[in-house]
Amino acid sequence: MTIKLIAIGKTDNKELQSLINGYTKRLSFYINFSLDIIPDIKNPKNLSETQQKQKEGALILGKLKTTDVLVLLDENGKQYNSVSFSNYLQKHMNSGIKQLVFVIGGPYGFSEDVYKKANGKVSLSKMTFSHQMVRLFVIEQLYRSFTILRNEPYHHK
Repeated sequence: MTIKLIAIGKTDNKELQSLINGYTKRLSFYINFSLDIIPDIKNPKNLSETQQKQKEGALILGKLKTTDVLVLLDENGKQYNSVSFSNYLQKHMNSGIKQLVFVIGGPYGFSEDVYKKANGKVSLSKMTFSHQMVRLFVIEQLYRSFTILRNEPYHHK
């Protein structure tokens, strides 16, 4: 299985990007992982929220293969602690899927088409985080999950 994280817009904070790169490198020791950045929509001020979500949604859906399992990072998704999230990943790996795709939506969330295509939703917290920070949190939690699955000392119970 491979894991892909799709996000909209680049990270403009160098320190944050450095942390993302560091955890991406660590994660690559456990699984084939990729971070796919969709460029920000041009002239978003000329679009309604719905139009922006539809444009972003079309770009997200264009990045998917028919066999991908799509999981949205969504405030209304299921919340996990780190151990249960590692079990969630293990179940997906055991199921024989080729690629698990997590998606961080744009500033207004996801289009209806993306919600319809999704196989699940995960919430990191009831709090709101910047989209750039969510990338780091997701990649770190993926890394943490693999250290848990391998009984390595990174995670403390």
